Amino acid sequence: MNNELKVGIVGAPRGAGFMAGFNAVTETKVVALCDTNREALERSAERYGIERRYTDYEQMLDSDVDIIVIATPMPLHAPMAMAALNAGKHVLSEVTAATDLKQCWQLAQAVKSSGRKYMMAENYCYMKPNVLVKALARRGLFGTLYFGEGEYIHDVKDLNRQTPWRRVWQTGRNGCTYPTHSLGPVLQWFNAARGENEEVIKVERVSCFGSGRHYQDWRGVNFDHDDLTLMLCQLNTGGLVKIRLDMLSDRPHNLAYYTLQGTKGCYEAQRGLGDQPKIWLADFHKPNEWHALSELEEEFMPAMWRNPPEEAVRAGHGGGDYFEVRDFVDSILHDTQPPIDVFTALDFTVPGLVSEESINRGGVPLPVPDFRTMQRFPDDLPDELKNSRIVEVNLPLVFCQGRIDGLEKGGQGSRRAEGVRQEPHSPTGQASLDGTVVTHL
Repeated sequence: MNNELKVGIVGAPRGAGFMAGFNAVTETKVVALCDTNREALERSAERYGIERRYTDYEQMLDSDVDIIVIATPMPLHAPMAMAALNAGKHVLSEVTAATDLKQCWQLAQAVKSSGRKYMMAENYCYMKPNVLVKALARRGLFGTLYFGEGEYIHDVKDLNRQTPWRRVWQTGRNGCTYPTHSLGPVLQWFNAARGENEEVIKVERVSCFGSGRHYQDWRGVNFDHDDLTLMLCQLNTGGLVKIRLDMLSDRPHNLAYYTLQGTKGCYEAQRGLGDQPKIWLADFHKPNEWHALSELEEEFMPAMWRNPPEEAVRAGHGGGDYFEVRDFVDSILHDTQPPIDVFTALDFTVPGLVSEESINRGGVPLPVPDFRTMQRFPDDLPDELKNSRIVEVNLPLVFCQGRIDGLEKGGQGSRRAEGVRQEPHSPTGQASLDGTVVTHL
């Protein structure tokens, strides 16, 4: 088509995961790829036939692309998103949305002032079981919801060495530092069940505890993150959500475990070893009898998911890759609100930031700021957070193996707003902009 939306992706290796979704959406075309590592850039661009190749992000922003996809390390998500929005581009950003409260404020302001669309690409909200549970919640079949759980259990010790920014920004901080995969779908379910004119359901207070530290990184240095953290979230409705994050334990993975409890029904995701998602609904099932969630697909799964278009099937992940991009692109074409807009993205992100302050204060419950109503920053932050360490986090930007600036020397390093153009430091390897080491001595 002549009016295709032109897409530019920043962060070559990880950003390639978005190719299938955008290739399946007929109104878009990926025309540009950006990465500071020339080798990674060329390899990905050749694989997908992308002609425009940038090693300077600002040069890509100066081009005629309409959409920027951000697939870089976490501390760059908000600065890169703001730069793109200010350049008049729509933004689809990897998780999490931001890494401190100042970034959250600045990101929300950039979306407001730009008039462009921003969506956080929380793909766990597009897992097929999660989509079905959301549809059931919207029908009111769980009754009044009052409890949910999300767990992300994924041993990333090896990934900390392969993508060392994680060693600083995920396991170099303590708390629920990677919350959105677990919290996002659960909050969507609670909001699907609320009345049309009722207030958005969000986390109001969090309390976070850890299990202690029993593991070391590749250098023999103890991780700064507890092996396992539990974040208890009190919702503004009085409901309760428990989030478990375990990125270090030696054990099989379970990346997407959830539960949901209401007055008329409950749901539990699979635990592994042949388990399957299961559900009990008072309106459909006898007491004390689990049923397979899949039994309800034919009646309650959204029609688009029951009979996905051919392009969705080609995109993979049961259509999830396609529907995530489809929703974002439709919000641009029809000038509607993206399903995971900037404030929803912050609802998924900010509780994890506050959990860091809570765990560092011994698990004390702390309020979660709502950036929808905030008028001045940091004046409008809750008093308990105004002087906290999460207001502005200054840690090194690290994209390569062999050296973590400031860590070995005990320093805090620095983070520059223009860090999107910072070249990777690499005495032992050349790093890509998504943090992956692509060559070694």
